[in-house]
Amino acid sequence: MEYHNPVLLHPTVDGLNIKPDGIYVDVTFGGGGHSKEILRRLGPNGKLFAFDQDEDALANALPDERFTLINENFRFIKRFLRFHGVKGVDGILADLGVSSHQFDVPERGFSTRFDAELDMRMSQKNDLSAYRVVNEYEEQDLRRVFFDYGELKNAPLLSRTIVEAREHRPIKTTDELKDVLAKFLPERIRNKVLAQIYQAIRIEVNQEMDVLKEFIEQSLEILNPGGRFSVISYHSLEDRLVKRFIKNGMFEGEPERDFFGNFSVPYKTIGKLIVPNDAEIKINNRARSAKLRIAEKI
Repeated sequence: MEYHNPVLLHPTVDGLNIKPDGIYVDVTFGGGGHSKEILRRLGPNGKLFAFDQDEDALANALPDERFTLINENFRFIKRFLRFHGVKGVDGILADLGVSSHQFDVPERGFSTRFDAELDMRMSQKNDLSAYRVVNEYEEQDLRRVFFDYGELKNAPLLSRTIVEAREHRPIKTTDELKDVLAKFLPERIRNKVLAQIYQAIRIEVNQEMDVLKEFIEQSLEILNPGGRFSVISYHSLEDRLVKRFIKNGMFEGEPERDFFGNFSVPYKTIGKLIVPNDAEIKINNRARSAKLRIAEKI
């Protein structure tokens, strides 16, 4: 399988502050780039567990006794680590979003560049597909998807247009969806709006926000004190969740303060926000919107 270079490889793995005999988790294995670098820094008694729900990624499994690849969604990180006898780990790495491989395989339906069936499932085990979202969701549910996950102000108009179009015939492919929404895609902003529409549908299909919240909460539970959390996000929805939880241990609202106005936090932030430099973006265009945050469990 063709997988592109891992994004922010060295800063992300550096952020884990790897101990040679530690236990680490790469929850977004993909092509294995980050995992290879972690293994390179581990000693003979170190362990690395990796997760990837995409069956295509299994072809990249690394032939190393210290490595275990788990073909599951990382929302189940706690359950499957315990299955392998692991209750605490020293570092967790997550490279969120869609892998380059998934974007580059036309039939997966993730890319705006190709015509394909409306799919967008990161795991083929998933019953919900982009086809079902576009053709079966009620208008108000489509409106929620486009507004919440695509941050599209014209979500009501997009939803109404889709509902009216599918009354005549199902919308089966990505090109058919583009044709239905053509009036909302003027040339000067076409790619930007398409990216927002695709992102919204993809997030709904894969329950990405719910999955991310569950993963972040479980990560705090299984990290040992002093363990590191190294996370790359690609859009503001992901980054806000990561940033808020690192800051105060909550996704919404404010934590309770004591008599003196202080509150306890689960993490301390390590360094500043890291973004790729121009050289990396030139080599790997996927890196252009990447944001890396690193934290240490207190």
